Amino acid sequence: MIDAVQEAGVLTLTLDRPEKANAVTREMLAELADRVEGVGSDVCAVILTGRGRVFSAGADLDAARAGLATDAVWERLSGAVAGCPALTIAALNGTAAGGALGMVLACDLRIAVPGTSMFYPVMRLGFLPQPSDPVRMAALGGASAARRILLAGEKISAGEAKALGLLDEISEDCLAAAHARAADACAAGQVHVAAIKAMIPH
Repeated sequence: MIDAVQEAGVLTLTLDRPEKANAVTREMLAELADRVEGVGSDVCAVILTGRGRVFSAGADLDAARAGLATDAVWERLSGAVAGCPALTIAALNGTAAGGALGMVLACDLRIAVPGTSMFYPVMRLGFLPQPSDPVRMAALGGASAARRILLAGEKISAGEAKALGLLDEISEDCLAAAHARAADACAAGQVHVAAIKAMIPH
């Protein structure tokens, strides 16, 4: 349920479960982590996206109730994305919800189609967010945004997410925009990308 395509130095990882709004299972999260951790020196950029009209509805609810909500695989994945030596870009083809926001927040850049919203309904569902997610959310959008999303359960539109700093760009074609943003990284190579990333607080 993860489609992986590498071309011209760009590895595109696509959540491919559109019939379930790309709700993620433990197996999907583990495969994503494996792919990101296994990035070779020939990869200059990694793009995370989804198939269909939703990036991800978050955890598959049956899997969440069976223990996925507290599984360490979430932190493993977001840590792998944050630590990746290549440029990481979330190309949000639609709404990103719940734990799926972890991998999005861990990316270097976030691009979304206009109808995208972000929300993380842990308060309503009775789960805790993954430990690094509130930290990254507050670092990008401020503590007020993190409280609104996590404590009040607000859905944040693409426009407001960009104004807050949770999104970098809104584009009708998020994949094309992601490839455009990866162009300089691919021209420079992974070693240079990693050196600059190491100089920027994450």
